[in-house]
Amino acid sequence: MMKKLLSLLLASLLVLGLVPALAQEEPELNVFSWATYIDDDTIAKFTEETGIKVNYSYFLTNEEMLLKMQGSDNNYDVILASDYALNMLRKDGKLLKLDKELLPNYKNLDPAFLSKYYDENNEYTVPYTAGTPLIVYNPDLVDIEITGYEDLWNPALKDSIVVIDDARNIIGITLKTLGYSFNTTDDKELEEAKEKLFKLRPNIRAFNYDTPHNDLISGDASVGYMFTPFVLLAMDANPNFKVVYPKEGMGFGIDSLVISANAPHPANAHKLLNFLLDAQVAGNTAAMQYYLSPVAAAYEFIPEYLRNNPAINIPKEILGETEFIVDVGESESKFQEIWAEFKLQ
Repeated sequence: MMKKLLSLLLASLLVLGLVPALAQEEPELNVFSWATYIDDDTIAKFTEETGIKVNYSYFLTNEEMLLKMQGSDNNYDVILASDYALNMLRKDGKLLKLDKELLPNYKNLDPAFLSKYYDENNEYTVPYTAGTPLIVYNPDLVDIEITGYEDLWNPALKDSIVVIDDARNIIGITLKTLGYSFNTTDDKELEEAKEKLFKLRPNIRAFNYDTPHNDLISGDASVGYMFTPFVLLAMDANPNFKVVYPKEGMGFGIDSLVISANAPHPANAHKLLNFLLDAQVAGNTAAMQYYLSPVAAAYEFIPEYLRNNPAINIPKEILGETEFIVDVGESESKFQEIWAEFKLQ
């Protein structure tokens, strides 16, 4: 009789939602990110250790991810994307708060990568990779000293610069030369930046978002402004290339892992996040993705040639001066209009 009463009581509590369901999740997990951003070997190792099958879906841009997350039919568990996009998901109530009890490896994270604008209280995100766009150049082909963004306007660099095809970044560095923020929405400041940006056009050899390092390696360009992995790839081909930490201040970005509020397998999702926070796994991630690792404990597992590279081993006092590029709302269209006009010159 006592057992029957206890069973009835437990059933009542479950109906009322006062205790969690005890059913085991199926050994499956749905991940949504850029293609190969979590490499196949890492996924295979996770499956081997946990028995959880990973279904990997990919998007091409953060904007595509955001659009798909608006639909009610998505069944993603883990999303891996850029800081500003995850901040938009957070504001829309699309994310599940992390259960830190299920993330014992969370302690491995470097505090320098926590408590950022998109997750001030570290409730939703697990940093995965980080990087800052940098200037890199071939000293054998450049006769001037380059110390910052301002030098890119030097007439000596006519028709010799490759830049990432990205409005916010290139207009952003122009704003920095004027003493303004990457994220200004002030019309007067944007107009001033537009006027200066147009003067840079004669120095631009190529706009290349996906493979800018190839323009440097081939010698088609002698100076580049590009994301961390491309700087590293360029330096793999030519270790004599020089990296510049722009004196005006650098941009910065962190790609992070989150769990969808509608995740069908939240416990499995926590297992993946905890696995990726393992020091050795995170060291492999840095080696595969060519980005900074937010996992402090991963340092010893990152190949020496990478951890000593100036594109990765950026002094902390320099990193302290970085600025995130954030969502600027309706002003985004102004940046895009300036950029389109600039490229058509």
